Amino acid sequence: MKAIFFDLDGTICNTLADIRFHVNQMLRSRGYPEISEQQTKAFVGDGAKKLIERSLPADAEDAEGCFEQFLESFSHSDGALLSLYDGEREALSAWKEEGRRLAVITNKPQEATRRTLAKFFPEDFFDFVGGDSGMFPVKPDPSLTRYAALSLRVSPKDCVFVGDGEQDVRTAKSAGMRGIAALWGYRTRQQLAAAGATEFAENFSELRKIL
Repeated sequence: MKAIFFDLDGTICNTLADIRFHVNQMLRSRGYPEISEQQTKAFVGDGAKKLIERSLPADAEDAEGCFEQFLESFSHSDGALLSLYDGEREALSAWKEEGRRLAVITNKPQEATRRTLAKFFPEDFFDFVGGDSGMFPVKPDPSLTRYAALSLRVSPKDCVFVGDGEQDVRTAKSAGMRGIAALWGYRTRQQLAAAGATEFAENFSELRKIL
């Protein structure tokens, strides 16, 4: 493997509490019921707009306004609720020392993606960072993933895509990459297997052994 591609939420960073805080802040201000941790887990993965649509009551008529309010709140997050996973820094540093290229491909808005990574990593730590900028369709469409491989000058067959969501499993397959499902994130082994995953890692230490 010449390059390792990662999802962000639930794979590189535990963002669940941060996302839930800002969604609930918006819902509370508009008199809507707040969402639970389990609901947040179920709703993430397909981008911010889908997250808000799923968080709102079925009869809500102001979805676009809710989405814009969430983005505004989210853009001012101080990152206090974010955290990395056990063994992650050691694994990422080891792969960099081995000369492997590291990329992040996420459905999270591009600016929020960069802000989240900046809390834990130097600006040039990852060789490619791609979030939802509006230039490419979101995952599982493979366009951004293929573009990243092209930018890094590596063939998709020499890349592995690591992610905790169904969309990551499908993206790896459609991009022609080896896929490894991250079981430390927001989906269960059963959910990921149902999406087509055949290779799994319980944590970063196990992922290091696999790779």
